[in-house]
Amino acid sequence: MNPNIVILAGGVSSRMKKLIPAAEAVDPNMISDARKKSKSMIGLGENSRPFLDYLLFNVQKAGYTEVVIVVGEKDGSIRQYYETAGHARIFSGMKITYATQRIPEGRTKPLGTADALLEALRERSQWKGQMFTVCNSDNLYSVKALELLLRTPHKGAMIDYDRAALKFGGERISQFAVLQKDARGFLVNIIEKPTPEQIILVKDNTGRIGISMNIFRFNRELVLPHLEEVPMHPIRQEKELPSAVARMVASDPASVFTIPLSEYVPDLTSPGDIAEVRSYLRDHFGPF
Repeated sequence: MNPNIVILAGGVSSRMKKLIPAAEAVDPNMISDARKKSKSMIGLGENSRPFLDYLLFNVQKAGYTEVVIVVGEKDGSIRQYYETAGHARIFSGMKITYATQRIPEGRTKPLGTADALLEALRERSQWKGQMFTVCNSDNLYSVKALELLLRTPHKGAMIDYDRAALKFGGERISQFAVLQKDARGFLVNIIEKPTPEQIILVKDNTGRIGISMNIFRFNRELVLPHLEEVPMHPIRQEKELPSAVARMVASDPASVFTIPLSEYVPDLTSPGDIAEVRSYLRDHFGPF
């Protein structure tokens, strides 16, 4: 089944860092973590266990054994924790390696998620012809979601989340990318920051709206050319993974099957998420 996964943790977490000063109710230790580290390393769990530990716990339970974490060149917190401090031994039987996403000269942040995944796949030439899953480091995807992708019979897939089950506020959830699919369930397009008219367009006959939470399953050779060729977003000036996926499905309409799933996904985007995510971890995970 190619138990390979790439976890994208190379971003600079600018939104989290920018909003931290206003988060007066947040634990000072967590504010310090958020300012200095990747947001996936904020110590939200028991005994300040980082958020990323919980994602890796689910990844391992789902059956993955090869993990590549894409890290930023200016943030050593992930390698320090798992390698230098030895916490990788918690996940015995799972091989954790790293790919570094560098910041090009003249820029203040990396080139985006498509570039991050490209770096990982260049590091993993031994995955040639194999399947792999890719996901964010600041979302806590369930074991079920990770298993569904690992076991998909399709040459590519993504989780199609039911918008009604995500529990986020109306303004925030209206900004999530929605999925346009064909009658067979294959992806046609990922619509970023959809208009109300576009949201109506993607509703199915039950009124369900599918949302992307940026978790996919790809064949390395099928997605690689699109990661290499995807242009910069005209406004954000980044090479974005959804844009690369859109290019791939335009050239091969059956390249990404959408797997429907209705469940909450803890999301660590801004300081306002910290209390809710802490509560979720306390209620759903014991010591491990």
